[in-house]
Amino acid sequence: MKTYCKLLSCLLVVGISMLYSCKRSEIMEPPVAQKIAKELTIHDHTRIDNYFWLNQRENPEVIKYLEDENAYTKSVMGDTEELQEKLYNEIVGRIKQTDMSVPYLENGYYYYTRYEEGKEYPIYCRKKETLDAEEEIMLNVNEMAEGYSYYQVVGLSVSPDNQILSYGVDTLSRRKYTLNFKNLNTGELYEDKIYNTSGSASWANDNKTLFYTIKDDQTLRPYKIFKHKLGADSENDVAIYEEKDDTYNAYVYKSKSKKYIIISSSSTLSNEYRILNADTPDQEFKLFNPRQREHEYWISHFEDRFYILTNLDALNFRLMVTPENATDVSNWKEVIPHRKEVYLQNFEMFSNYMVLEERIKGLTNLRVIDMHSKDEYYINFPEQVYETWISTNPEFETNILRFGYSSLTTPNSTYDYNMESKERELKKQQEVLGEFNADDYFAERLFAKADDGTEIPISLVYKKGLKKDGENPLLLYGYGSYGHTIDPYFSSIRLSLLDRGFVYAIAHVRGGQIMGRQWYEDGKLLKKNNTFTDFNDCAEFLIKEKFTSTDKLFAMGGSAGGLLMGVIINLQPELYKGVIAAVPFVDVITTMLDESIPLTTGEYDEWGNPNEKEYYDYMLSYSPYDNVEAKDYPNMLVTAGLHDSQVQYWEPAKWVAKLRELKTDKHLLLLHTNMDYGHSGASGRFQRYRETALEYAFMFKLLNIKE
Repeated sequence: MKTYCKLLSCLLVVGISMLYSCKRSEIMEPPVAQKIAKELTIHDHTRIDNYFWLNQRENPEVIKYLEDENAYTKSVMGDTEELQEKLYNEIVGRIKQTDMSVPYLENGYYYYTRYEEGKEYPIYCRKKETLDAEEEIMLNVNEMAEGYSYYQVVGLSVSPDNQILSYGVDTLSRRKYTLNFKNLNTGELYEDKIYNTSGSASWANDNKTLFYTIKDDQTLRPYKIFKHKLGADSENDVAIYEEKDDTYNAYVYKSKSKKYIIISSSSTLSNEYRILNADTPDQEFKLFNPRQREHEYWISHFEDRFYILTNLDALNFRLMVTPENATDVSNWKEVIPHRKEVYLQNFEMFSNYMVLEERIKGLTNLRVIDMHSKDEYYINFPEQVYETWISTNPEFETNILRFGYSSLTTPNSTYDYNMESKERELKKQQEVLGEFNADDYFAERLFAKADDGTEIPISLVYKKGLKKDGENPLLLYGYGSYGHTIDPYFSSIRLSLLDRGFVYAIAHVRGGQIMGRQWYEDGKLLKKNNTFTDFNDCAEFLIKEKFTSTDKLFAMGGSAGGLLMGVIINLQPELYKGVIAAVPFVDVITTMLDESIPLTTGEYDEWGNPNEKEYYDYMLSYSPYDNVEAKDYPNMLVTAGLHDSQVQYWEPAKWVAKLRELKTDKHLLLLHTNMDYGHSGASGRFQRYRETALEYAFMFKLLNIKE
């Protein structure tokens, strides 16, 4: 009897397992979005958009369609769920959970951020005068975030007397922040709450007056500066500046010297500033220098003068100086001249030294100048491919420069550098848990040749011993917009690819600024197509050099990099095994014609204004959504965020619907929408890696990698 029961029990277990296995193997049919024709006419040209209706966020049918797509993605990827969990644990397992940033000294306090094991959010802390002092917890975001699916704290700012903290909170992922105030002595939260702000406030020196920026309810453009007296009703706050040009954004901040409150008005190609002595917050702001088309500049106050980083008659920027009481451009004097081969991208002032960030041949260099002797030198770095940057340096009276350093093989590192003795001290290097050894990996920079002869840099990293036989999987990443450079940075997450034989490569396409300002100019507006063809040229180069093959080449980009993904597969879909497009900006024409959508008008200088026929025609020639055709496309994973304030969720949703309608292949086409998040994904420290695990599992599934 016992033997029979045991046998029956085994059969039941096997049967249940088989049933479960069968259920797991059943794949849903892909959703088919309803087609409702919408005519969009301008410049005597009509486009038919069958999926325009998907932009109705409050429509239950839209939500159902997004949920159906999510269910389909889950169904298709069901056989990778265990692998996704393994990847997630692998990625999180490399991260030191109990961790702390390097403290920095400001106004008598050491400030730092720390994390506790198992917790998703940061704890913001400080210690008075010495690191041996008792810790003060300013904000424990883990406690604040309880009960929220999304929670982000930004813009921490302490009053000059070190007593009151202001900070912004977003609980929806729309980047609309509520300003809050906390007494750091008593822990009391003030009743003052200011809604719909950019997230930060700047304190006047009286410790009670603050300046902040609010956003337009519809477009989310930060456009109006208000003054608030702590304890007063914010409904009665006074508007002190309104940016009426809808191509500009307005912000307010305090100078490093703490002497000035500064209002910044910025567009893609122009800047303008207004300044006010922080000791007299009730006086009027003074215009620094009137805005001028295509004049970009940034200002920094030091002692009795302002230093200005400007592109005035200087494509790659130069540094100038002017007295603080005579700030018009007619008074500016040159300090560092323009150089054709050197892009001057940042600077930092100290009482005895000036430090410049200069990009030379695609790499950032730190140049130190003694302000008295005028002696100068560059800080040396050992690797051929790396990134470095000026870090947090709030104090003037010091000979210590804090800078950051990283490479494709070296974890993020923070150094304190003595500018007098030239000695550097490693304060902290990102700890990678597990069996990581930087010497196991190799990084290099190669150049692909574009059709017009331009050499396009590619940064690569892979495990040593790799054979260039065309059999390696390769992930090629790109962005290429806004002059934003994707530097060769370290990522412990990326090790899950490298340790499985992947090559990881960054295509430094035009539209970024890695080779200087001209690199950006040659990849925007009516030269935007260079960005797309550069990327495909890099892909062809890597195949030719036998790093990979079309059967094992993947491409990835997000936001404007998602636009890049959309165009490259319209141009040469046969190059890629698979493509990951994260929150992709793919419906270029419709978005850029809708001035009610966040970011639209401020981006005319990047993409062009389609209300002008020349730009409309050019955009139409590459807009991914408008150029989907009845042809074979590679396997694709597309992600979106329902509350995305930068790329509205309906762009990827419409794109996938149209691709599903027209594509002639049987390759995977998956849409995953974060229903709780926006452009940057989950707010927690670890939860965002669930999506990374999905992305990696998508590639591994196509390569039949099971472990």
